[in-house]
Amino acid sequence: LGHVLDGEVSAAYAAVQGPGGLYLISGGVGRAALLNPPPRELERLFVALAPLEEQFDLIVVDHGAGLSYATLAHLAAANRLLLVTTHEVTSLSDAYALYKQACVVNPELRTGVVLNRAPDELTARAAWERFEGAAAKFLAKSPELIGWVPHDESVGHSVQARKPIVLRAPDSPAGLAIARVADWSVIDEPSTGLSFYEAAKRALR
Repeated sequence: LGHVLDGEVSAAYAAVQGPGGLYLISGGVGRAALLNPPPRELERLFVALAPLEEQFDLIVVDHGAGLSYATLAHLAAANRLLLVTTHEVTSLSDAYALYKQACVVNPELRTGVVLNRAPDELTARAAWERFEGAAAKFLAKSPELIGWVPHDESVGHSVQARKPIVLRAPDSPAGLAIARVADWSVIDEPSTGLSFYEAAKRALR
């Protein structure tokens, strides 16, 4: 992504083909400029990425925790948000803060929550109830619970093997849970209105 931002290559050239018809543009390593680019650079990046919308059925943007210009622009432009958190209090607080901001910049955003690395279903459900209760009380709305992914040693093994768990160990507890998350029907709903990157550019202004 840094090479695209620098204008060295096109977004299509930077996309690396993976399994199952997926393509990936990695964020790169050690690129401080990509952590929180200023709006002008983000707009230039969005222009470079815009042609991808004509080439792919679905574009997934993966953000880490926290809010930045890029995160806010993507939240404002997206029509679906998959919010991944854990049952821990700090993680739930970060997720709630992001959801609250999403409701401000994009009230129509469809949001689903996934509880990751949960020790058991009871813990995941309790965490979800805390999140949903806070959202309903203070925001008068709440997202949808898509599911939970258990803590699973197979994930660490897949990371070491550099292969996604849904390919390396699809029948593992985590692999099966992730497959259920992928069945969220909202993912397949068609986009309407402005193109994603055009909307993201407008959100920067």
